[in-house]
Amino acid sequence: MNEIHTPRLLLRRWLDDDLVPLSEIHADPDVMRWVGDGTPRSFDETSQDVEAWEEEWDEEGFGIFAVELLGSGELAGAVGLYRADSPPAVADQVAIGWRLGRQYWGQGYASEAAQATLEFALQDRGLDRVVAVCRTSDTASANVLYKLGMRATGTTQDPETGHELRVYGIDLTEYEA
Repeated sequence: MNEIHTPRLLLRRWLDDDLVPLSEIHADPDVMRWVGDGTPRSFDETSQDVEAWEEEWDEEGFGIFAVELLGSGELAGAVGLYRADSPPAVADQVAIGWRLGRQYWGQGYASEAAQATLEFALQDRGLDRVVAVCRTSDTASANVLYKLGMRATGTTQDPETGHELRVYGIDLTEYEA
């Protein structure tokens, strides 16, 4: 299953037509301030991101979905699963993450998409555990993680940026669909 329908969203694989709207999302400093070192990404970097996400789908059987609004067909952003390589506290574990265009914030889309992705991970893909990391100052993402039933398990530091990160996790035995 590489498509998930929620009441308002379609989570799907990436299309060529997604590059321009995703690059606009990636160019927004407010969106990207919580991602990596906070630097906006260019069109070429966005293209490389999508290529890497699609490769992960092929290699792992999971990856980052395009988030499309069902009513309009607009690309709202990205949500999905990835094999974490950093920070060391979650290295080689499957993590969940998202980024949505600023105009889609505050409408419950991140929670809706992340909930569907977590269900996909634990029930469809048979994963035993999913983790997440977010900066300790990113209260919006922390709220989404709380809604997912994920628990904070500690803090760590991003080895590249020095930002303090909170680590979250949920086991299949703790998950309630």
